[in-house]
Amino acid sequence: MTGVYRMHHAGGPEVMQWEQDDLGEPGRDQVRVRHTAIGLNFIDTYHRSGLYPLPLPTRLGVEAAGVVEAVGADAELSVGDRVGYAGNLGAYAEASLVPASRLVKLPAGVADDQVAASLLKGLTACYLLTRTFALRAEHSALVHAAAGGVGLILCQWARHIGATVIGTAGSAEKAELAQRNGADHVILYREEDVVARVKELTDGRGVNVVYDAVGKDTYQASLDSLAPLGMFVNYGNASGLAPAVQPQDLMQRGSLFFTRPSLAAYAATPEDQQAMADQLFRLMMDGAVAIHINQRYRLADLVQAHRDLEARATTGSTVIVP
Repeated sequence: MTGVYRMHHAGGPEVMQWEQDDLGEPGRDQVRVRHTAIGLNFIDTYHRSGLYPLPLPTRLGVEAAGVVEAVGADAELSVGDRVGYAGNLGAYAEASLVPASRLVKLPAGVADDQVAASLLKGLTACYLLTRTFALRAEHSALVHAAAGGVGLILCQWARHIGATVIGTAGSAEKAELAQRNGADHVILYREEDVVARVKELTDGRGVNVVYDAVGKDTYQASLDSLAPLGMFVNYGNASGLAPAVQPQDLMQRGSLFFTRPSLAAYAATPEDQQAMADQLFRLMMDGAVAIHINQRYRLADLVQAHRDLEARATTGSTVIVP
C-alpha cells in the first residue's frame, strides 16, 4: 500500500485527504516511481479548487523526482533509474504509476530536490522563452511575479540570453530577490504605476513581450505595456482568469499578438519533453540558472503548503518531502 493525497470534491486546501492506495504493478508502458521529492505548483491549486475541473475523485500534484522501482514490459527504463516528471497527476504521494513516455531521465549533476523544484517551472520557462516568443538579446520583456518559481527562472534565463528584463513584485524583499536573479529593473506594483514605469524604462516604446502568470489583476497593465507588434503571453491565472480578449484592443495598440500557451502542447512528444529538460539541466549545471528552494514542507503538511502558496507567502520554489 502507498500513501496518497486524493480529493473527492473541489474546494479549499482541506479537501485533500490522505489515503492508502494499492498501486499494483505497472502496465506495459508504465513504471512505478518511488518519490524522493515532490514539486508544489500553482496549477495544483487550480485543480484542487475546480478552476481546472478534473474527474472526481482524483489524486493531485503534477511534478516529482524519484527512482524507478518497477518497470512494465514495454517501458524503456530500468529499475534504479533516476527520473522526473511534470504534468502527470498523482505526485502528492509516496509513489506513483507513470507512463514511461512522460518521464525524463536525470543527469548525475542535478539533485532530485532540484528537479522536483524546477522541472515544471523550468520546462514552462523553456517554451515561453524559446518557442512561444523567441527572446533575443535586443528584446525587452516584462515578467510579472518575477520572484515566483517560474519568474525567477524566466529572469535568469532571459539574462543569459541577453535581453532587458523588467519584473514586477509585491514587496521590496521580492524585488531584491528578482534583481539578484536577472531582472534589470523591478516595479513594485502595489506602489508604482506599472505601465508608466515600463514606458519610462523603455523610452516610451513598451516591451516586446509580457510573460503574465497572474491573469485577471494584471491583464490591463500587460496589454498597455506592450510595444507595437508585441506579444502578450498569458500563461497562468494566479488572480483569476483574464478577461476575454477584444480583437480591437490588439489592433488599436499596434497589431499586438495574444496567446494562452500550455506545457501539454509544447511537450506533446517524449522527444520534445526530453529536449526541453536537457536545455534546462544544462543551464542549471552551467550555473546560468540557479533553483532557489526557499520552502520545504513534509508531505504530511501539504494542506499548509497550499495555504501559504495561495497567500503568496512563498518565493522561488517549494519542495514537498515524502
